[in-house]
Amino acid sequence: MSVRTGESVFDWIDTRAGARAKAGLARRVRPRPADSADLDLASNDYLGLARDKRVTGAAAAAALRWGAGSTGSRLVTGSTELHTELEYELANFCGAQSALVFSSGYLANLGALAALSGPGTAIVADQHIHASLIDGTRLSKADVVVAGHCDVPQVAHALATRGKRRALVVTDSVFSVDGDLAPLAELLAACREHDSALIVDDAHGLGVLGEGGRGAVHAAGLAKAPDVVTTLTLSKSLGAQGGAVLGPSRVVKHLVDTARTFIFDTGLAPSSAAAALAALKVLREEPDRPARALDVAQDLAFRLREAGLSVSTPTAAVVSVRAPSPEAAFGWAEECRARGVSVGCFRPPSVPDGVSRLRLTARADLTGADVERAVRVITETGASAGAVSRPRP
Repeated sequence: MSVRTGESVFDWIDTRAGARAKAGLARRVRPRPADSADLDLASNDYLGLARDKRVTGAAAAAALRWGAGSTGSRLVTGSTELHTELEYELANFCGAQSALVFSSGYLANLGALAALSGPGTAIVADQHIHASLIDGTRLSKADVVVAGHCDVPQVAHALATRGKRRALVVTDSVFSVDGDLAPLAELLAACREHDSALIVDDAHGLGVLGEGGRGAVHAAGLAKAPDVVTTLTLSKSLGAQGGAVLGPSRVVKHLVDTARTFIFDTGLAPSSAAAALAALKVLREEPDRPARALDVAQDLAFRLREAGLSVSTPTAAVVSVRAPSPEAAFGWAEECRARGVSVGCFRPPSVPDGVSRLRLTARADLTGADVERAVRVITETGASAGAVSRPRP
C-alpha cells in the first residue's frame, strides 16, 4: 500500500497557472524602491499628496503618539480620537450627515452592501462595478441583477419587476477602468420611482470632481439625500489608507451594529487616519488641485488620441488606452517601464469588458514636461505593441 504524501493536493494550481501564463494573464508582485525616478502614471495618488510633507509628517507624529497600529477592532480598543475627527471632517467636507471609517475601501464596500441588504433584498448592479462591490453583492445573500453599463432604463425595469420588497442600486461614480461617469441623478430618479436606495462608490470622484474635490455625489447634489449611501477610499486622492461609508446617520449607526468588516476587523492605523485628515486640510486650503488633475487627464487623452491611439474620454483622473491583446498590453507596459514611465496594465479578469488596456492616472503635480515625456514614451512603445491605428501627425 502506497503512502500518501499530500504533494499532489494542489497540482490543480499548477495547471491553472500554466493556462494563465499561456493566455498572457500571469501576474507578479513588483516591489518598487522608495526613491524611484520613474514617472508615475500607475498609482492613484491623484492630488500628489502621498509624499506631501504635511501628510507624511502628520502620519509620523500620529505613529509616535498613538503607536504603529490601532491594537484592536474599533469597538474594543481600535477607535481613537483621530478616527472620530476624521469621520466628522469627511462628512462635513462631502456634505453628508455622518461617516464611518473602515480599514480599507474594499472592506467599506463589503460591509455596507452586506449590512444594507440580505435575503429579503434585490440588488441591481452596474455590470462594470468594482470587484469589492461585486464581492459585496455575493456576500449579501440578496437577489442580484446585473444591469447594462450606465443603462438607466434597464435598472428601472429590474427594479419594477423585482420579487423582493427592499432594493438597492449599486454603482461606481467614476468607473475605475475607463474613467467614465455614472448618471447618478438619473439613477436616483429611478430608485425613487421604485422605492429603492442608491449606493455609490465614489473612490475615484473624491478629490477630483465636485466643488473643491468634494466628489461626484456632491457634484450631483445627492450628498444629503436620505436614500443615498456613499463609499470612499482614503488611498487615492487623499494619499493615505483606509475607507469610509457616508450617508444618513441611521445608516451609519446600523453599520456600527451590523457590518462585520467593521465589527471584527482591526481598526485603521492611527497614522493613516492622521494622514487622511492632513490631506483633507490641504484640499481645503488648495482647492485648485482637483482642476489641475482633470486638466492633466484631458491633456494626456487628447495628445494620445492625436497620436493614433484608442483612448477613453476622461471625466475624472483616469485615462485608459486600449491594447490589441493581454500579451500586447503586458509587453507594452514593460516597455514603458523600461523607458522610465510606470503605467497600469489591466487585463482580464480585472477588466469587465474583456478588453486589455494601459490605465493611466493623472496627477495634479505633473508638469507639462512630464505629460510630453509620457506621451512620447507611450506612443513610441505603443507602435511596437500594435496599438497605434495611424501614424502620428
